Amino acid sequence: MVPGLVYFLVFHYGAFVANAVAFKEYVPFDGLWASPWVGTENFSRMFGDPDFWHATWNTLFIAVLQLVFFFPAPLAIALLLHSLTSDLLRRFTQSVIYLPHFLSWVVVVALFQQVLSDTGLLNTFLSDSGLHTVDIIGNPDAYKPLVVIEVIWKDAGWGTIIFLAALMQVDEQLYEASAIDGAGPWRRFWHVTLPSIRPIVILLLIMRLGDILSVGFEQMLLQRQSVGPEVGEVLDTFVFWQGIVGGDTGYAAAAGLFKGVVGAALVFTANRIAHRLGEQGVYK
Repeated sequence: MVPGLVYFLVFHYGAFVANAVAFKEYVPFDGLWASPWVGTENFSRMFGDPDFWHATWNTLFIAVLQLVFFFPAPLAIALLLHSLTSDLLRRFTQSVIYLPHFLSWVVVVALFQQVLSDTGLLNTFLSDSGLHTVDIIGNPDAYKPLVVIEVIWKDAGWGTIIFLAALMQVDEQLYEASAIDGAGPWRRFWHVTLPSIRPIVILLLIMRLGDILSVGFEQMLLQRQSVGPEVGEVLDTFVFWQGIVGGDTGYAAAAGLFKGVVGAALVFTANRIAHRLGEQGVYK
């Protein structure tokens, strides 16, 4: 455990002191402590910035879409895989759906652009068939559903690992007993499968809420220009453009700290709700 502990102590807890930049007018040449303090000025400017609220709204909208459509996808795939009677077919299917996880977002975005752009495979086929073409990649209205579909395609298979492990722990005798009592597949799922894996589902949901404002920096950065910042900007890319590109480090740090505080508050709140419902949650 020592290497893992050292990693978190140095790069997470140790780096936590750098959040002081959010309360300073940070000058790289002066360093962290010599830069002048400005109090909450960066936060006041941030809350009055319409670009920040555009990025926040885009982030929340995409996060809700991911929570509704992406979070259940690994569970659904795990249930389908668990229902297969052939171990060979199950292992083969698992291997196929895991593969996209190992592709970088550069490759994934390039693949979708090659298929769905105005000159991609889909529009080439439609044009050759004499049909109306559609530019999905450059369409602002299709952008948010598109990025959720990309996440599902890339990472849903990988997310089935934990759910499959949980399903393997369900006692088969419970299924047999419920089948003898006349329970059909749906009732067995509702009264046996779901209660058995509910703790792990709640645990993953709470952890997902902690990252709800992190909807994918690389993925969004690669596609931001195709639809413009008003639609494609999220908090992670907002911090990047303000801090790294624009050099306004204190302002970007304030936005990053805001995102972290909201995520922590959601975890604490969801964990307390889980305790009230009789579940263990992330911690006791």
